[in-house]
Amino acid sequence: MSKTVSSSSTLLRGLAILENIAEAPRGLSTAELVEILGLPKPTVHRIAQQLEDEGYLQRTPTDRRFVVGHLLKKFSINIISNDTVGAPRHAILEALSEEIGETCNCTMLDGNHTLYFDRVECNWPIKVDLHPGSRLPLHATASGKLFLAHMKPQERKRLLNAAPLSRNTVRTIVSPELLEVELKKIKEEGIGYDNEELLDGMVAVAVPVFDSANRVSFTLAVHAPTTRRKIEDLRQYIPSLRRAATALAACYCDPEESV
Repeated sequence: MSKTVSSSSTLLRGLAILENIAEAPRGLSTAELVEILGLPKPTVHRIAQQLEDEGYLQRTPTDRRFVVGHLLKKFSINIISNDTVGAPRHAILEALSEEIGETCNCTMLDGNHTLYFDRVECNWPIKVDLHPGSRLPLHATASGKLFLAHMKPQERKRLLNAAPLSRNTVRTIVSPELLEVELKKIKEEGIGYDNEELLDGMVAVAVPVFDSANRVSFTLAVHAPTTRRKIEDLRQYIPSLRRAATALAACYCDPEESV
């Protein structure tokens, strides 16, 4: 939802600009910001330019719209990973990991990658070291394919055709056409799969966590080495994953309780 601003405070006006741009998938132009905020064009241009200079915003190369910059991304990741903010989420992850007996994680979309921002390790000696902050390709991960499946078709097509898809293993789908077929199934079923497509000997299953606008806010996943679990073994825990995703949405995506 677009936010207007009535305060004369430059700080609050800057925050309003950041908030509106963060909510706009394609970013916003100066003219759109002026219309939304009800502020003079020179004021909006000056504040947005300062935020761009500091790295909180950046411009798209084609139409020069303002989009989220690298410092704002880092700021948001630090907030969502903060122990105080993340305590309920981590407790849900711990309970899920204990139930399944495998490592569980949460990831968010970060450009053309999926980024781990919370994780609970299992106690098995054989583990896959994907620590918080790891950035992984969308097309080769269970969570990444969920993000792709819920993108607008035009946006997804641009992303998949921007550069050759990396072949991480012999199972990685590197054809955009073949990947589109799988993504259609993933969106219909609401479950993402990684059947040794990122790393040999690792499988994963992921479900989306939706916000109040029914957008994928982040994902919840479990992964395991194939020496213990096959992809079919992880499927039996989908009901548990979905229950945990519902609990996470209630904690972080409810319009009256969101952080």
